[in-house]
Amino acid sequence: MLILGLLQLTSWNLGPFSRDGIINPILGPNPKSSFRCPMKKAEVNWEHDHDFNPAAITRNGRVYLLYRAEDNNGSGIGGHTSRIGLAESIDGIHFDKRKVPILFPTNDAAKPYEWPGGCEDPRIVQSPSGDYVMTYTAWNRKIARLSVATSKDLIHWKKAGPIFARSKFIDTWSKSGSIVTRVDRGRVVAAKIDGKFWMYWGEGTLNVATSTDLVHWAPVLAADHKLLGVLTTRTGKFDSNLVEPGPPAVLTKDGIVLIYNGKNADKDGDKTLGPGAYAAGQALFDPRHPDKLLNRSESYFIKPEAAEEKTGQYKAGTVFTEGLALFKGKWFLYYGAADSYVGVAVSNGQPKKH
Repeated sequence: MLILGLLQLTSWNLGPFSRDGIINPILGPNPKSSFRCPMKKAEVNWEHDHDFNPAAITRNGRVYLLYRAEDNNGSGIGGHTSRIGLAESIDGIHFDKRKVPILFPTNDAAKPYEWPGGCEDPRIVQSPSGDYVMTYTAWNRKIARLSVATSKDLIHWKKAGPIFARSKFIDTWSKSGSIVTRVDRGRVVAAKIDGKFWMYWGEGTLNVATSTDLVHWAPVLAADHKLLGVLTTRTGKFDSNLVEPGPPAVLTKDGIVLIYNGKNADKDGDKTLGPGAYAAGQALFDPRHPDKLLNRSESYFIKPEAAEEKTGQYKAGTVFTEGLALFKGKWFLYYGAADSYVGVAVSNGQPKKH
């Protein structure tokens, strides 16, 4: 039985999570999937090379994954065109894919931000009104910009463009939007704190932003008017090279729990991980002041172990968490494996209530 980081968990952590009895990966590329790309005006094999980095949400008794898919037009990490596909499951483990992507570059207002790199690394939450909000990275192969789209059915999406379009940070490299959520009668929905929604974001150092509508966001600034960093790297730890938000954070009785991804440094990192490997830890923030860090895990609770987590296009090893779904009383944690596949780990305990 494989229990992930059981000894590293403390009372406020989500989990523990296990991959025991699950045949991973649960999703992988399909060279035969084809759709007509509006940019190329031709058929493309949109998930030919890689499927990875999924968002997760429950709807009508099913789990839905919104996953990043890369075609075979290009090479190297970031050199393909990414589109976001949709898959659904009745058990959270075995998924059926929709034949065509549900979010992709087209001739719209987002084209300058999304083409030719595409739409990457989604996270998803449900708004209190029931609509769905997706944060994703728009990648034009020059600057990564955190962007947002909304939907009522998970299939048809309305793009709202870069999240920080109304601020001076429109051209700042930005990724990975983890919106704070709460558990409400079995649903995981975006949570307002003191009248605002909150989001953790960034790659390298974690920053925060606030919104009143989940679409338009304002970065929180420090006294020097620079971005306020709330979580940073640690020498000798799994997160010694960078930190990056994972799935949407969860408001619990102990505070706001954020599962985050850490990249190990080539030198002065965690000696139990390979250089450049990605593993995941957890951080606890004040429930009344989401920019105040209260605690964080000393080490990772999940790391690259299986072959598909070490032998994909990111060979240093990657378990990159992005999806968290509350399903049948348990947390299902979905992750990208080596930038090539999708895996899942499941909690052994009931979720904590706020």
